[in-house]
This record gives sequence, C-alpha cells and structure tokens, in this order.
Amino acid sequence: YYAALKLSDTMAWKGMNMTINDQAIHLDLIGKTHGVAAAENYFIDLPESSKNIECYGALLNIYCKELIPDKAEALMEKMKELGLPITAMSYNSLMTLYSKTGLPEKVPALVQEMKASDIMLQTYTYNVWMRALAAVKDIYGVERVLDEMKRDGRVAEDWTTYSNLASIYVESKMFDKAENALKELEKRNTSRELSPYQFLLTLYGKTGNLIEVYRLWRSLRLAFPKTPNVAYLNMIQRLVTLKDLKGAEKCFADWESSCTNYDIRIANVLMGAYIKDGSLQQAKELKKRACKRGAKPNAKTWEIFLEHYLKAGEVKLAVDCVERAVAIGRGDGSKWVPSTNVVNSIMGHFEQSKDVDGA
Repeated sequence: YYAALKLSDTMAWKGMNMTINDQAIHLDLIGKTHGVAAAENYFIDLPESSKNIECYGALLNIYCKELIPDKAEALMEKMKELGLPITAMSYNSLMTLYSKTGLPEKVPALVQEMKASDIMLQTYTYNVWMRALAAVKDIYGVERVLDEMKRDGRVAEDWTTYSNLASIYVESKMFDKAENALKELEKRNTSRELSPYQFLLTLYGKTGNLIEVYRLWRSLRLAFPKTPNVAYLNMIQRLVTLKDLKGAEKCFADWESSCTNYDIRIANVLMGAYIKDGSLQQAKELKKRACKRGAKPNAKTWEIFLEHYLKAGEVKLAVDCVERAVAIGRGDGSKWVPSTNVVNSIMGHFEQSKDVDGA
C-alpha cells in the first residue's frame, strides 16, 4: 500500500489531474497506510464537489475495517441525509462491522433498508445475513434466508454460500446438515479452485468424517498435481486433529520428499502432535531435520516445546524457549509475547525455588 500511495502522491505533486475516483482511491490508501485520523483530515480538506458517494464510501469502509461502529453509523446517516446513492458495498461493510463487533442483531435491519431502497442483495450480503442470524442461534432464520436467496433469482448461490452454511451447521453440531451443505459446495466448485477444496477439507474434518477428508484430499491432488504447501498444511492439521497420526506422518513424508520450500509451519503441526503424544525425541529430530533442510524455527516452534517443558517442570529450558520466541517475533512483524499463564507458571517456579536471579 505504501508504494501505491507514493505513486498517488507523486501524481498529485506533479499537478496531474486527479479524478474523484482517484481521490477516493487515495483516501483508501491513506487509511491503510497512515490510519483513520490521516484519512479523516484528507477527506475534510477535499472540496465539497469531490465528496461524492465514492469518497464517502471509502471513508465508511475505513471506519468499518478499523471497527469503529459509532463513526461508521454517523457517516452512513450523513450519506442518507445528503441523498447519496448508497451501494450494496457500503451496506455490506457496515454489516461486516456489526458481525465483527458483537452486534449481529443489527444486521437484519440493514437488509430491510436495502430492500426498501431497492438495492439488490449480493451473495456476500446473504452470507453475512446468515452468519448474523447464526450468531443469535436462529438456525431456522438462516435456512429461511437461503430459501429467499434461491427464490430471488437475481443472485445465484455459489460455493461460498454453502461453505458458509456448512460452517454454521458445524458450529451448531448439526453434522448431517453440514455434510449435505458440503455436497452442494463440492458441486459448485466447477472452476476447480483451491479455496473450495480447503474449506471442504477443513469442514469435513470438523464433522469428524475421516473418510471424506481422504476422498477430498485425493480429489485435490488430482486437481493440483503440484500441490501447494498451504494444502498440505491444512490436510496434516485435519489428520492430527482427527488423531490419525500415522496418516499425518505419511502425508508429511510425501510433502517432505518433493517440497522445494521447506515450510516450518507444516513441520510445526507434526512436532506439536509428537509432543502431545509424549514423543519429545521425535519432535526434536524433526526440528533438527527441518533446520538441515533450510527451515528456520519460528515463534510457534518454540511455543510447542515451551508447553512441554513447562508441564515437565523443566523451567530453564522453558525460559530458553521464551527467549528464542521473543527474539524471533511473529511472522507479521509484531512482537511475540508469552501468555499470562506461561509468565505466572515460570514466576511461580522461581518463587518456590527462591531463584531470584532466574526471575
């Protein structure tokens, strides 16, 4: 985003005429790179003639992404007062905001507003609406929305509709209905995309159906002979969760024998499984092998061993894991910080042993 903003700034500095659409894009980039306050200042400084639905919509989207309900609601009301032609995208942004901030009960009213304003509901709108009803435990309402979507005729249910529905059923422990939804999802994966396969693996795994997990894996491998690391990661996670350690080892060996980029995240899953199975030595050997292949342990790797050492009462080794994790940090560049339980456990040990220097 910084590079895109720099280009946009250069255009303005050189006196190139920016269209209103360019200004809306610039506003969005400022929000993503410099934050809400900078975006607000840019919006305020725009001439009134530039403040159309695109710019208002961009600012609304910033408020929604930054999870600021009061400002988002106030801006939406302002847009209505000005008589701007509000689009489905703006309503979708506000619905998503409500879903993420624990206000799902506000979503149906927005849907009714859209209908009253003759704004066509999109597939995404229906999906968010269904999730909002699921959040308040209204499964009948979820099914009613799906029926309405089918009757609408203007919007076709796609694979996301059924991955959304299956996820709702899984969360409600309605596994038979979840599997029926997953069958519909699979039918709609006509373009053979990777994402639907990933959802199918994950959700069949959550229903506990190991047979279907393996069937989907075979189908995915046929569709993607050069199977990406992220797919192996998902499959091995499913097998570990379903307590099929031998299957996870076999899948890992298949990946390890052909991978060109040794992904430590995949090794972490199996290391974690070994630790939980009481096989510390196997976990250590796998870490050593991963390092020989060029992988670098990340914070998660040290978290896995940290958990074992704390349970085993080997606090010095646990502290070493904490130090290594802190030094590496998280993959997104943020700091890794031990949990309160970890800190309390370590400090409790030092207090009991009167180890002031260690503390």
